Amino acid sequence: MWIGALSVEPPLLLAPMAGITDRDFRLLVRRLGGCGLVSMEFISAVGLLKEKPSTLRMLHFVEEERPMAIQIYGSDPHTMAEAAAQVEAMGADVCDINMGCPANKVLKGCAGAALTGDPHLARRIVHEVRKRLRIPLTVKFRLGLRADRLTYLELGRMFEAEGVNAITLHPRTATQMFSGQADWSAIARLKESVSIPVIGNGDVKTPEDAIRMFQETGCDGVMIGRAALLNPWIFRQTADLLSGRQPHQPTLADRYALMRQHFSWVLTREDEKTALHKLKTFVGWYTHGLPHGRQLRCQLSQLQKPEEIMASVDAFFAAQMEGA
Repeated sequence: MWIGALSVEPPLLLAPMAGITDRDFRLLVRRLGGCGLVSMEFISAVGLLKEKPSTLRMLHFVEEERPMAIQIYGSDPHTMAEAAAQVEAMGADVCDINMGCPANKVLKGCAGAALTGDPHLARRIVHEVRKRLRIPLTVKFRLGLRADRLTYLELGRMFEAEGVNAITLHPRTATQMFSGQADWSAIARLKESVSIPVIGNGDVKTPEDAIRMFQETGCDGVMIGRAALLNPWIFRQTADLLSGRQPHQPTLADRYALMRQHFSWVLTREDEKTALHKLKTFVGWYTHGLPHGRQLRCQLSQLQKPEEIMASVDAFFAAQMEGA
């Protein structure tokens, strides 16, 4: 798949997720293989221009992550254009505009998925951003605000006319949040309506789901989000299936090594409070489905230091591998 002049191979993308797709998680996914493009946590255009420390801290990346997209959100066309110019100056390979986030704090600012209800403003934002960029521009959006006001086909055609290089559709409305079922047939209809690459997103929980999305929708790429938290190997496994290979099955030792690597980065880069929160969160995801994993997760509420969590993880895997 090509996004402008950028080759994304394999056509599998890590979705931007607030508080999750930081440098550590992106680098982890990149090293596991199979992901064609990683995405940074979405960035406030206003926060970027005001150089808010919390925003600037998210912008750290390393060359090994490339190709990488930085996603920005906001509601003012000129502010978004200035932020996009900064994204390009920072060295991003792709600038992505968020028109899909359904969080109330984003919607209240008339940003994110709120823009699917205001095609005129959405057009102005894309028009101003496109004028400032030389790198590829993409937009991620939803079906519309509500089921009775679906705007995605209108938006898709408009984005193409404004020079957007690829579009990503999460086929739920803003009011649905993440409830119900993603309507993959909408991805197929969007693909038929435009000539630029269409990336599908939503309810891809397994490598087999990703293959089915390609087959059922004709989409050019698949973006995976929450499923990568439970199974960071999902990109490699999907790439295996796309190439006709048996999908890689990680061992207990693989999973332990992954957690050890990820957590060592967290402990190096984060303060104790943040590290404690991240370790507890990721232990919950990484041990999902493992034998006796629930016992380890139940211990987490009693642990008050990152070192205690690491010790519990070490003990858990030692016991698991000894009994294997």
